[in-house]
Amino acid sequence: MNPNDPPVRDVVPAHWFDPAPLEAWLNREVPGFGANMQVQQFQGGASNPTFLLTTDGPDGPLRYVLRKKPPGVLLASAHQVDREYRVMKALEGQVPVPRMRALCTDDAVIGTAFYVMDYLPGRIFRDATLPDLTPAERAAVYDDLNATLAKLHQVDFRAVGLEDFGKAGGYFERQVARWTKQYRGAETEVIPEMEALIEALPARIPADDSVSIAHGDYRLENVMFHPTEPRLIAVLDWELCTIGHPLADIAYNGFIWRSHSPGWGSLDGVDFATSGIPTEADYVAAYCRRTGRDGIEDWPFYMAFGIFRLASISQGVYRRVLSGQAASERPAENGTPMLAKQALAILEGRE
Repeated sequence: MNPNDPPVRDVVPAHWFDPAPLEAWLNREVPGFGANMQVQQFQGGASNPTFLLTTDGPDGPLRYVLRKKPPGVLLASAHQVDREYRVMKALEGQVPVPRMRALCTDDAVIGTAFYVMDYLPGRIFRDATLPDLTPAERAAVYDDLNATLAKLHQVDFRAVGLEDFGKAGGYFERQVARWTKQYRGAETEVIPEMEALIEALPARIPADDSVSIAHGDYRLENVMFHPTEPRLIAVLDWELCTIGHPLADIAYNGFIWRSHSPGWGSLDGVDFATSGIPTEADYVAAYCRRTGRDGIEDWPFYMAFGIFRLASISQGVYRRVLSGQAASERPAENGTPMLAKQALAILEGRE
């Protein structure tokens, strides 16, 4: 297999759908969609299953990406592919995103809502240490990751038609309540550190009530770089995007410096003096320069909140794996207790 080929496989049984109605719908909705559609599934996609669609076009194969809700009973306000589609459509020309082609909210077509966008050839770096790049390339990758987030946070969300995409202000109050509710909806055991965070976080919310588009899951693995250049060409996975607080994004992005999980991403063992990868402090300082901030007060709160939210998401994924709804070949393992313990240690100044 060519290393530049997309990482796809046959559609897993839990996510199979009849492709004939889909192909008919897309031929009506997408001009020049092509013929003889083939469907393959991207590896991963524990949240919203993602598929590669290949058709015969007049000048050769055409490739598209389809993202859909997972099957089964879903948590409230989760897996909103319509929101993903809407925000990427609105941000075309503002930050790097794929070209949106069509949104379908009619469950009759493939069983759930879905959207289709253009396929982009490029690189997604699963290993945050970037072992195959030079120090200069690593520096460029992290710098563009930082610059793109700063650019996103400076987009006028009202001007691009996203004024009603979320409530302005009071973001952390709502988010702590939301992720507490999501956690309760997927809870499988009592986790003392989660209980402590649920109690402590509301009292630590800073006075800074900045408002911007917040991606919600901004990290190296959720962006795509040019096939050969250290240049960011697409921000992906917008499922958690809302009108929110920019510092939630930069702290969540900054978790890579605190993470000890190679599966999620980790910089453990990196020599920041020689690798080209910035330190957490340097990365945050670069973001502050780009967004006109003097610094960030109570950085531990933002970091702890980001990990708390990740712990809640992890609990939801674990619940879906247990129920057979997630396309995972790994044994069910709950990472929530470890994340909650780390978030509480950061909040209390012990890490």
